[in-house]
Amino acid sequence: MTEWRNAFITLLPVMFILGSVTACSAPGNTGADIGAPVLRWGGDAEGGAPFVEADPSDPQTVRGFDVDIANIMARAFGRRAEFVQVSWSSIEQSVARGDFDVGMSGLEDRPELRERLAVGLPYFEFREVLAVRNSDSLKFAGLRDLGSRRVATLGSTQAYTMLLDAAKRYGVIPVSYDDDVHPYEDLVSGRVDAVLLDHVIADRALRRRSGFVIQPEVVATGHYVAVFPPGNTALRDSADRVLLAAMADGTLEDVFRRWGVWDSAQAAYQSELLAAHPVPVDTRSVQIRDTAAYTNGTTASKRTPGAYLPALWRAMLVTVFISVAAMLVAMLAGSLIAAGRVYGGPLLRAVLLTWVEIIRGTPVLLQLFVLYYGLAAVIRLPAMAAAILGLGLNYAAYESEIYRAALQSIPKLQLEAARTLGLGEWQILRLVRVPQAVRIALAPMTNDFVALLKDSSLVSVITVVELTKQTAIYATNVGSWVVPGLICGALYLVLSLPLSRLARNLEERWGTE
Repeated sequence: MTEWRNAFITLLPVMFILGSVTACSAPGNTGADIGAPVLRWGGDAEGGAPFVEADPSDPQTVRGFDVDIANIMARAFGRRAEFVQVSWSSIEQSVARGDFDVGMSGLEDRPELRERLAVGLPYFEFREVLAVRNSDSLKFAGLRDLGSRRVATLGSTQAYTMLLDAAKRYGVIPVSYDDDVHPYEDLVSGRVDAVLLDHVIADRALRRRSGFVIQPEVVATGHYVAVFPPGNTALRDSADRVLLAAMADGTLEDVFRRWGVWDSAQAAYQSELLAAHPVPVDTRSVQIRDTAAYTNGTTASKRTPGAYLPALWRAMLVTVFISVAAMLVAMLAGSLIAAGRVYGGPLLRAVLLTWVEIIRGTPVLLQLFVLYYGLAAVIRLPAMAAAILGLGLNYAAYESEIYRAALQSIPKLQLEAARTLGLGEWQILRLVRVPQAVRIALAPMTNDFVALLKDSSLVSVITVVELTKQTAIYATNVGSWVVPGLICGALYLVLSLPLSRLARNLEERWGTE
């Protein structure tokens, strides 16, 4: 029994973590009036300032001009703003699913967006600008000069659509990224020849690093909007009235000035908007200067690693909880599938084999999307439940193959001998097959658990903030992946190395018996 005592002692920290994980929460902005009704809004803190970023002095809260706008809306409605972290590419699906009341995080106004959701009043006008290396500033003035050159941007944006058009017209080669940090790094290092993105993002990137210039020619203009569930046009219309009032009394200008994005073009745009949409007299506006509920974009906050460690620790607890719970689901479901394939009839075996091949043949990311977003009309699973179930069912397919192979590896002579002694099939399974199969399956099971631990990073697409997502938010804040990446890697090693050591110890002990 020594090995079981050692295993229990090794798992004590995990048990402690599971007991603590209920205190974990995603970065949020609680604002004031904790008891007030809530206006839930979704955004992506990985997008960084000036849109939404984790506050460097307290990474559990967020700040940015979209945070301020959410607070303005909430105050006008007599509510408290509550932030929901969601991957930027999933904001539209999440608001349609009803995960929150409004989505904002530098979302661009597009025709297809208006077909699917209730889209609010465009509250900010941005300019699409081209960034090129210093040495190419005279060579590449616009897209027309970039034939057969690689031009980077964010996927699913107005800029990407423009690059697809430029590919047909000028021979430009579009390169899509999932974030707006790496395109500029790759530009300076020579991996791409230009970057086409919003001037807000380009200006931020230029403040962080040198080596490129922003060309003065405006390629196009676009607008940031808030999006609402398709059936909630009443909330959309109320939010539009609040935004117009905030423009009229200078509240919105104050927000944009504090975040360094106010200029003459934005002033002209707001004037045109107010001329086209007169402000209702009865709209209640909130003056930003009269409350401390709004963030200050000019305040310098420390960005030392120590400030982010508590948030990373909490995110690690989420990762452990999801991984352990999903592995338990995988083991239970995998055992049932393996037993069905070994002892079931032809029809059951065929059905289970088909299910295993479908799960193993499709990406886990796709399965998470289908489970969380695709089935929302039938069953709306909470994000944490969908994460655990999605990963658990995916790994159950792999676990079932391990268990089936282990069960079938028991010599037939042992099974025949057991039957000769009068043991039934259930007794043979429990007393002969399972004890030996567990020892055979132990090593691959441990490898699968370590792999699941790392695959848990995929659940950030369904609003769960785990270790990798929190690290990405941290990296965006500091403008580098070096220190955040090292810390994240160290935390994953802290989780995975003891498991590998435990598996080796048990394998050695059981292998000598």
